[in-house]
Amino acid sequence: MSTASQATASQATASQATASFCFAVNVTPKEGILDPQGRAVEQSLPHLGVSGVGAIRVGRRVELTVEAADEAAARAVVERLAGELLSNPLIEQYGIELIGGASSTGSGR
Repeated sequence: MSTASQATASQATASQATASFCFAVNVTPKEGILDPQGRAVEQSLPHLGVSGVGAIRVGRRVELTVEAADEAAARAVVERLAGELLSNPLIEQYGIELIGGASSTGSGR
């Protein structure tokens, strides 16, 4: 690619508007996987005078912001991170939720 073509491609990329999307990834143990933290919480409930609560699963929540052209592109990035980095697919499951809409960034000139 010539220098002029590279410059034009760079300008086109820079002028494309992107948006910020905020997501939360909730990671919990899969059904059938031992959850000692959940069990400890459940066993503590009677000491607090709480009844009628059960099946407690303790996990973690990761919140992140992704810059992308649209929500589908941002969600694809989050899906990849959740499956490959943020969770262990052998013992954990994850859910993704959009927690913040798009705020526009990029060149509006």
